[in-house]
Amino acid sequence: MRDAATRDLAAPSRPLASRRARERLRTAAVLALIVPGALAFLAPFFWMVSTSLKDPKLVYLFPPQILPDPVRWSNYPDALTRLPFHLYAWNTVVITAGASLGTLLTSSLTAFGFARLRFPGRDVWFLVLLSTIMLPGQVTLVPTFIIFRLLGWVDSYYPLVVPFWFGGTAFSVFLLRQFISTVPLELDDAAKIDGCSHLGIYWRIVLPQIKPALAAIAIFGFLQHWNDFFHPVIYINTRAKWTLSLALNFLRRAADGGGFNANLEILMAATVVVMLPPLIVFFLAQKYFIQGIVFTGVKG
Repeated sequence: MRDAATRDLAAPSRPLASRRARERLRTAAVLALIVPGALAFLAPFFWMVSTSLKDPKLVYLFPPQILPDPVRWSNYPDALTRLPFHLYAWNTVVITAGASLGTLLTSSLTAFGFARLRFPGRDVWFLVLLSTIMLPGQVTLVPTFIIFRLLGWVDSYYPLVVPFWFGGTAFSVFLLRQFISTVPLELDDAAKIDGCSHLGIYWRIVLPQIKPALAAIAIFGFLQHWNDFFHPVIYINTRAKWTLSLALNFLRRAADGGGFNANLEILMAATVVVMLPPLIVFFLAQKYFIQGIVFTGVKG
């Protein structure tokens, strides 16, 4: 009788043990796929940091030296003093702040209109807006440049900032519209009873409810404008108005003998410094960024 009771107690533990074993095996399989992929993505970053700390004689050594020996910290002050990076950093901050703020305000207002207001052709206009996402920017580059040239905006920051104060981007409007759709309409009705206008509902009710999506848009906008090279190289001609991306490109091409590969350690040091602000912004706001991506399109 005692042996039978022991077998009965041990029987339920066998499926539990096998389930735990399958979970461990599944976790090990997932890690076996993720870890090599993460190392592959981190390899260029590690190479960049390693190269930025190398002596010029060791940069093109083959086989390459993984860990720099000796470590040359002087590459960083040399990189930041070779060009007026403080001026280019300020130019980049001005453009990034202005364009990102315009995207947040106007795209959220546009998304509020598509999500809450009723007007003829609303869905058609929203589809037209979404269709612009599939239109490459190179297609509209020439007519856009002609318009800015006629306005006298070439070699200024206006082409890099002003367009984002007229609706932001189609992607940001779509993302915020989907998020605003999850806010209960009962809150709008209660605000209207209290005498709140549409702008009041937008500012006092909707915006506080969509902070994760706004954070995601802010991060996307910051990364886009901070790293943008395509538009500044087209519209900015004066060296004093350069952004960091243009300065890095000049540093890449500038060399003692005019070659493209000289002073690679200086270029990598400058690149590491330029890359730090986006990394800091992302890590500080990654909680809201992930929430904004996960909850987008989840209604109810």
